[in-house]
Amino acid sequence: MIRKLKSGEYRLYSRKKNPKTGKRRNLGTFKTRAAAEKHEKAVQFFKRQ
Repeated sequence: MIRKLKSGEYRLYSRKKNPKTGKRRNLGTFKTRAAAEKHEKAVQFFKRQ
């Protein structure tokens, strides 16, 4: 899940909420949405190995 921050950057969050905190895990902050989407694809790829 990608969300735009007030600073104009994009942050990648995990899809599932952390049961202990009830929040989503931060998977990185990126300057452009394209960079965040590229990293999200890489994360999905490595999850399936």
